[in-house]
Amino acid sequence: MFEYPEIKSVDFMLRLKTLKLPNYQRPYKWSVKNVSALLGDIEFAIKQADEYSKFKYRIGTIILHNNEADNTLNIVDGQQRLITLALIYKALGLASEVPILKRKIESKISHDNIKRNFLEIKSYLSNLDLNTKKRYIKAMSSILQFVVVSTKELAEAFQLFDSQNTRGKSLYPHDLLKAFHLREMRNHPKEMKQMQCTVEKWENTDQKEIRTLFQDYLFPIKCWVDREQGHNFTSADIDEYKGVGFDSPYSYAVRTLKGMPVFQIDQPFVSGKNFFEFVAHYTKSLSDVKEAASNSGLNLFLNGGGVGFSYAQQLFYCAVLYYYDRFGNFDNRIIKLLYAWAFMIRLRMQKLGFDTVKNYAVGEDENLTKLPMFYLLNKCMNNSDVYALKNRIPMLPDEEINYSSAKYKDLVLNSTRNILMLDYREDFI
Repeated sequence: MFEYPEIKSVDFMLRLKTLKLPNYQRPYKWSVKNVSALLGDIEFAIKQADEYSKFKYRIGTIILHNNEADNTLNIVDGQQRLITLALIYKALGLASEVPILKRKIESKISHDNIKRNFLEIKSYLSNLDLNTKKRYIKAMSSILQFVVVSTKELAEAFQLFDSQNTRGKSLYPHDLLKAFHLREMRNHPKEMKQMQCTVEKWENTDQKEIRTLFQDYLFPIKCWVDREQGHNFTSADIDEYKGVGFDSPYSYAVRTLKGMPVFQIDQPFVSGKNFFEFVAHYTKSLSDVKEAASNSGLNLFLNGGGVGFSYAQQLFYCAVLYYYDRFGNFDNRIIKLLYAWAFMIRLRMQKLGFDTVKNYAVGEDENLTKLPMFYLLNKCMNNSDVYALKNRIPMLPDEEINYSSAKYKDLVLNSTRNILMLDYREDFI
């Protein structure tokens, strides 16, 4: 079936008995706005067909994985449009002719959206006369068409999906990682049973939050531990988070497998469902870090302003996250120590950009502390080793303070400097 790309009518596709929604598919999430746009497209196509006798309307592309193991055609791309068209069939009284409507759908998100959109479609069609409804039905077989592409290799189907949906733009790295690890899960029956739940949790997480987690925290920390400045997290870097294969025979892989589900930012994890647990774990950890910083008495000083201040704040959160990741506690004295180190660069620089922050993080700054904090934290074996780093953070003379924002002068030059020069010293000495 579909050995080559083919043009097929909507009616033909909806009547296919072998069409199936695989359990790795994302939930059905089309909005009422999407549904209205599709109904508008159909109405437009019908009017054009009245004017041009041979008019055909390509309503989209369907990408299928031809699974020869169970003789099914799994929908890799086109699910949202196919389900919506199936709901239109149902609203037109043709539900018995659409096999896909009889498939079991586990996702509550899908159920809720299907119910809402079906009511919208019924409301829309209720305003049409009987003759117009008949024209809708005829359009499904004679006007509306899909471009159908099928492949026997799932990896190739995903590659086609990426190409189809990016429209010349690269997917975000975490989207590519999602696709990779879902494919890894398919190779293991136990993980396959958890795939639907895994996908739902991922879809329920703010994708911007996931992107920020990798871009601003996990990837920079991973670089800084190795004393590499790093760069923006791109698709070229996703190998860093592909993990190790479940069946890898190498000693480091066996040790990693035994360590799951305990994660470390600078250590590998087992591919598959562990990636999704990895993201959930560090999303929660970062939230805990920010709460601990707030409860440490530093909250007032973390509410400054300006781009440079936000860079120093990000550096501070990264340092606390890596400390927490390694030692599993929030020692208030260490949080202050890390604050002293991170915000010193804000006070000593009149203008602060992220390139300077990266130099500072790996100890390659000029005329500053030259303290590669992440590399040193990696070498610490206990809290006492971390405490000892206080002796490498120098006091800050008045003449070395260059930050002079008028709006935040009192906050940064007085309160923050007091933390740097006095408060943490009183804790440790």
